[in-house]
Amino acid sequence: MQRKKRVIAILGMPGAGKGVASEAAKQLGLEVLVLGDVIREETERRGLEPTPENVGRVMLQIRKDGGPAVVVKRLVPKIEETKSQTFVVEGIRSEAEIRELRSQFDVVTLGIHASPKTRFQRLLARGRSDDPKTWDTFYERDSRELNVGLCRVIALADILLLNEGTIDDLQSGFSAALKKLNHD
Repeated sequence: MQRKKRVIAILGMPGAGKGVASEAAKQLGLEVLVLGDVIREETERRGLEPTPENVGRVMLQIRKDGGPAVVVKRLVPKIEETKSQTFVVEGIRSEAEIRELRSQFDVVTLGIHASPKTRFQRLLARGRSDDPKTWDTFYERDSRELNVGLCRVIALADILLLNEGTIDDLQSGFSAALKKLNHD
């Protein structure tokens, strides 16, 4: 019997450090799939500019139309295609997405937390087209993310990393968490 693939599901608020952790995973040889890419691709497919408002609207609309786990369901074929037995899924937003993954894979959730002030500064510095440019837009995005259910999955994470330090600090913490997972 073939064992289930292991998914390390990275979750956290925008700017918490999910992308930095994913980069660390890639450096360790793990494949990374990003749920936000599914939303950005759908936004582009609809011919919309990738602004915070448009990406947020598409995120909510596809969940309304296809259910709360639709984004993960769209990613499952890519997961099944990968030859890797362990890989990372970045950007889980809800318990429904976790349940969908757990119905098919061995899942460990890893939450990353940082304060709103820290996250806002990081998003300003990152400057991606769908990142907020004002505190009000940042607050609206946070509210939208929390309303989808992100707060519950962070609170229920198997492992929680606090990310108020440097990129190196987070990468070290993430690498240590992965080593711990390999010994469990």
